[in-house]
Amino acid sequence: MKKLYFIAIYPPQQIIDEVEVFKQDLAINYNNSKAVKNDAHITLCPPFCRELELENDIFVAFDKIDTHISPFEIELNGFRSFPNPKNPVLYIHPEENIQLHDLYYRVKQQFRFMRSSFNPHITIGYRDLSFENYLKAWEIYKDTDFKTSFLVNKILLLRHEGKWLPIAEKAVGIK
Repeated sequence: MKKLYFIAIYPPQQIIDEVEVFKQDLAINYNNSKAVKNDAHITLCPPFCRELELENDIFVAFDKIDTHISPFEIELNGFRSFPNPKNPVLYIHPEENIQLHDLYYRVKQQFRFMRSSFNPHITIGYRDLSFENYLKAWEIYKDTDFKTSFLVNKILLLRHEGKWLPIAEKAVGIK
């Protein structure tokens, strides 16, 4: 049996709850319910499929990720979008961060099949968001202020079991 996996950074629950307010707004006012199903996160390794009986290989690769870097702050600042007419996305924008990109490349060293581009973001609207509703929502969100920050001190490996569940975590920090 195949399962889906991915690797991500999750902000503290307080920020997840703050982001949920924006997702609920999009669900109620812009007919976009898909984003509500997932907690706020920044993807380091996008979802990939693997046979469940080979899951140990994923744990081994996850454990080999070199996370011996100082924990670091991510600043979230406002909203941005990917205005693709077939699949528009609204997201919260993390400020440019060298440590975040470094962590991504450390993950990629163990999960080599990942595509090379990295555009970190916290999605608030996608999938069932029509382009028409995206345009309406973007008119509001492009000028909406949202600023916060959080400390990255761990990464999570998740498996999809009807919803994404953490199955392993790895601390970020100097030994």
